[in-house]
Amino acid sequence: METPRWWQFRRRAELRIYKWSTRRRPREAGPVLIHRRRIYIVPTRMGFIFGFLVFVMLMGSMNYMNSLAFVLTFLLTGLGLVTMHHTHRNLLNLRIAAGPQEPVFAGQTASFRVLIDNASNQDRYSLALHWYGDDPITYHDVAAGQKTLVELNLPAPQRGRLPAPRFTVHTTFPLGLFYAWCYVELDMHCLVYPAPADNRLQAPPSRGKHGGRHSQHSGREDFAGLRDYQRNDPPRLIHWKAYPRNRQLVVKQFADPQSDTLWLDWATLTGLDTEARLSQLCRWILDAHRGGLQYGLRLPDVELPPASDENHRHRCLEQLALFEA
Repeated sequence: METPRWWQFRRRAELRIYKWSTRRRPREAGPVLIHRRRIYIVPTRMGFIFGFLVFVMLMGSMNYMNSLAFVLTFLLTGLGLVTMHHTHRNLLNLRIAAGPQEPVFAGQTASFRVLIDNASNQDRYSLALHWYGDDPITYHDVAAGQKTLVELNLPAPQRGRLPAPRFTVHTTFPLGLFYAWCYVELDMHCLVYPAPADNRLQAPPSRGKHGGRHSQHSGREDFAGLRDYQRNDPPRLIHWKAYPRNRQLVVKQFADPQSDTLWLDWATLTGLDTEARLSQLCRWILDAHRGGLQYGLRLPDVELPPASDENHRHRCLEQLALFEA
């Protein structure tokens, strides 16, 4: 289906304004105040039809010199001008700020949260936020003195910091005769973690405090029980007090306290490229955190000491997301 001419005209005009505003305004930390010079306004399709009908009525009124026709024509003209004013005012003096951003994994959809702050004493209706070139999905009403949080979704195909592109705030309130909009480019990013690998590679085993595996024979700290005497057992481990009672030799066993500390080391993943190593480390971090283990992370030039809380998980995943080989 062929695109209507009026739509082509509107798209070309909007593209020109977009390119001009991009050169004029860099990214902003926010909050951004939408003042008069930031707002653009053009008639919608219904607005063009409305204007054409009013023009035809004016020509008819002049041709037939009909007073009632003049009154209706000027009444509709005034209605159109008042509508344009209200459409413009529906965006005026709104504040747009960045909300909290939640990290995602590569391949998921990032949700950028944007806060609309209406500090005025007038309600705002039918506000839409969307990325430039996309169609709006939902419209939002913001009561006087209230704030509304809006989510803008964007695919996150690869790890790293995903910057939010420029988005559009627009409205056609109240009658849909005019389209008023402004561009906002907030300095906000979404952290994208590497996509976790599957479970083909097992995580390294837990290590004791001396770096070795837990052993009941080499430990000297906690009493772990008794066992039958064997010929190679040292005499100092024999439990002599139990001999009169059992009439056989038994040996005391000691063990180091069990440690659930893991070291997730970049160097152990030989034979894999950079992204595969990061994905595997991501999988091990998620599994260790889910299991409540103490784990540390070693990357080239970076070492995070073992911990098990949520902040440690985020720090480890952040190092993977921002890693540069």
